[in-house]
Amino acid sequence: MQTPSNKLYCTAQIREAERYAIDELGIPGRELMRRAGYALFEQIRRRWPEHAAITVFCGGGNNGGDGYEVATLALQANCRVTVYALTDPHGLPGDALSAYQDFILVGGSVTGFEAGHSKLQGVIVDALFGIGLSREVGDAYALAIAAINDSCCPVLAVDVPSGLHAYTGLVLACAVKADVTVTFIGLKCGLFTGEAPEYCGEIVCSTLDIDDAVLAAMPPFALLLDKLDLPRRARIAHKGNFGHVLLIGGNYGYSGAIRLAGEAALRSGAGLVSIVTRTAHSGLINIGRPELMCHGVECGEALQALLHKVSVVVIGPGLGQDDWGREMFNTVLASDKPCVLDADALNLLAEQPTRRDNWILTPHPGEAARLLACNTRQISADRYAALVDLHSQYGGSCLLKGAGTLIGSGETVYVGTTGNPGMASGGMGDVLSGLIGGLLAQGLSLEQATRLGVYVHGEAADSLALEFGERGLLAGDLPERIRKLLN
Repeated sequence: MQTPSNKLYCTAQIREAERYAIDELGIPGRELMRRAGYALFEQIRRRWPEHAAITVFCGGGNNGGDGYEVATLALQANCRVTVYALTDPHGLPGDALSAYQDFILVGGSVTGFEAGHSKLQGVIVDALFGIGLSREVGDAYALAIAAINDSCCPVLAVDVPSGLHAYTGLVLACAVKADVTVTFIGLKCGLFTGEAPEYCGEIVCSTLDIDDAVLAAMPPFALLLDKLDLPRRARIAHKGNFGHVLLIGGNYGYSGAIRLAGEAALRSGAGLVSIVTRTAHSGLINIGRPELMCHGVECGEALQALLHKVSVVVIGPGLGQDDWGREMFNTVLASDKPCVLDADALNLLAEQPTRRDNWILTPHPGEAARLLACNTRQISADRYAALVDLHSQYGGSCLLKGAGTLIGSGETVYVGTTGNPGMASGGMGDVLSGLIGGLLAQGLSLEQATRLGVYVHGEAADSLALEFGERGLLAGDLPERIRKLLN
């Protein structure tokens, strides 16, 4: 068993690595299957030693062969083993058929699965589908998956939870909810984004003892996001060294959004933070946070005078799409300032698509769908492709929010590893945009500011959830914790 790296691979790369191991390194396919079986059984014995029974669901491909290998090892260890085959084992491909035959030789038996009648006990091993699944799960398999999910038994998924697309992280009608997923050779890019975090449980990677040089020769498809370290500040530093952020938004009824973004920019370490908002709000927003310099601005001409004084612009939190919001947006668009676009700024951009290389776009799937003139289902169907399309059309650095947030600026794709469901509340995106803007103002590149902002935003929420729980987590709870984490 190997400790996973931060490198993610697409299914085509994993298949090529497997082919190379067999054809070039001379490792028989059946030997790889045996190694998979040992890796799986090792996890069962280590995690659930109290269970003397296992139930294995086997499909019709090599994933099913891995299941028969586990069943054989369990039987030899005197476990009570039940195997349900969803297809006739005699029709299995070569190595999987051999694994089934060996299971029968050591005294194993296989039965068909009958929903409502078949008994599930001990640890369940999901070996129904592997990384090749690309169509919706059929009825017979759906019944088996439903039984697994309703069983209350611990579940170990083989390579990828059955029903989950190994490349996109999309659930194909239904999927097994695993407690642990043991994936082979390398980490698959679909295990960390989209719907995958709900289904994979803890992810463990076994290289099957294939030489590390095989995958090292391939550029990873994506990287799991790591935290960047900020440089130590000089002892003679002053506020002018750390940038001036101007945040624009807080239309009628939404003054809280721009306040949250402004406080996040301050807590990120920006030297100065100014806010442009409606005149009616300008005297209220900095109550309790006097460090925010608030300006009531009602026209583009007045905004232009402020733009000359700042280093970075964040526009969108509570902006609205009325005449005021549009005038603010168009004025920023006409300037050459590096900027972060969020919320209604993205919706306005969708109406007049423009490409720039000095901005950061922060859409959630609905906003991404509007930017790409499609629907959210299409975004979810392939989040990686959506990210590439966003950058191709709009330039700069793009992030696609959601579980396993994606970040890209035309080269490497990063996949977020922090965050939790407690963040499903209003204002979280405002905090993120302000945080990223503050980091950008301090001299980080577009990509660095986006990466660090996404990581720390989620890390702050995770630390708060660990301390107080997920429910009731507020966006306003994050800025103080962000400060601590950045230091």
